[in-house]
Amino acid sequence: MTKYEKYRPTTIEWIGDIPENWEMKNLGYIAKMVVPMRDKPKDLNGTIPWLRIEDFDGKFVSDSKSGQGVTKEIVDEMNLRVFPIGTVLCSCSCAMGKTAIVKKPLITNQTFIGIIPDQGVCSDFLYFLMKSSEQYLNSISTGAIQTYLSREDFEKLKIPLPTKDEQTSIANFLDNKTALIDSFIEKKKKLIELLKEERTGIINQAVTKGINPNTKMKPSGIDWLGDIPDHWEVKKLKYILKPVKGALKPGPFGSDLKNSDVSTDGVFKVYTQRNVIDNDFDSGEDFISEEKYSHLKVFEIFESDILVTTRGTIGRAAIFPNGKIRGILHPCLIRIQIEKQKVLGQFLIMYFNESTFFQENVLLNSNSTIIDVIYGYTLREVIIPIPPQKEQYSILLSISTGIQIIENTISKIEKEIELIQEYRTALISEVVTGKVKVE
Repeated sequence: MTKYEKYRPTTIEWIGDIPENWEMKNLGYIAKMVVPMRDKPKDLNGTIPWLRIEDFDGKFVSDSKSGQGVTKEIVDEMNLRVFPIGTVLCSCSCAMGKTAIVKKPLITNQTFIGIIPDQGVCSDFLYFLMKSSEQYLNSISTGAIQTYLSREDFEKLKIPLPTKDEQTSIANFLDNKTALIDSFIEKKKKLIELLKEERTGIINQAVTKGINPNTKMKPSGIDWLGDIPDHWEVKKLKYILKPVKGALKPGPFGSDLKNSDVSTDGVFKVYTQRNVIDNDFDSGEDFISEEKYSHLKVFEIFESDILVTTRGTIGRAAIFPNGKIRGILHPCLIRIQIEKQKVLGQFLIMYFNESTFFQENVLLNSNSTIIDVIYGYTLREVIIPIPPQKEQYSILLSISTGIQIIENTISKIEKEIELIQEYRTALISEVVTGKVKVE
């Protein structure tokens, strides 16, 4: 790609020098800014789409993903602003600068401002230009709790403007290039999904069938589990717990641990789902006083306890390591203490976190296709295929070795995607600000 013959400086940092024959204009001089009405219609069963930020997915928008819409009668009654085809919608709060072009008349909430270009401005060029200004828009937004840009902020926005023919050429060029890049990214993402499926398949095979393909098999007696190695056992979780009271302990009820009990200057830590999901027990600043701890001591967490998340991201597990601050369970965790002679903690973690069988078993025990919460009584009934302990070590080592290549490959592909996305962003910026010339 070549550069233009001559450039002239601008005073706008994110734009820099522009081609000599380009103009600098206030956005308000070349487009009309339309702000949606503040009030939200109560009836959203009409045919004119009502859009939110969640409905943005790509260059164009036309319909509400949730099917929300308003009637013409409500539009007239509430004097709602209907954005015409070709309007460039740009978010002016929250996710600043998120942009799309309207493909059919629609209405939005106040998350957006509508930019309706004059005849001398190409909507597609304006779309790419607004996307390239996203970082700048975020830098000039204001607001303590929720950042925001006003109509006046958009009207005063300085933009570089070539002729309309050149705008069209630039937009066509970027459409072609970004389509190729997006196709490349989509293929890479599909490859990652295939590799993850392969990874899960390796783990599923290892934790339910073993790693020796010549092992004699026997029926497990459980339909969803199928055959298992002849020398393995199948046990419910409750039969591998330590024979002590509280070996499976759900966190305290919400009424036992109120927000007012938690502060940053307490003595004992409250370990949360975030700690388990990230397998990071150093993060977090939720603490309780020694007095509160004395009332909730039965929920204390000890070294080698297995903690399981029970709400939202359910069924994730981690082993509580040695040397961490003394603390208690959050209400959204369950503590498990197992007999190590029967099953290794790491083998159980692998089964919970990496195989599909644990989630399937919980669904089955819950008599549901969707589970929002895991209860202690459900977890107690989870079935675990258990090889001899020496074989558990071998399986863990084999899985670690077998999936390392897959994980390294996934990591490399994710880096490729990150780099090509950076290139995509840079390409749009370079072209719409005239740093390179479209032939």
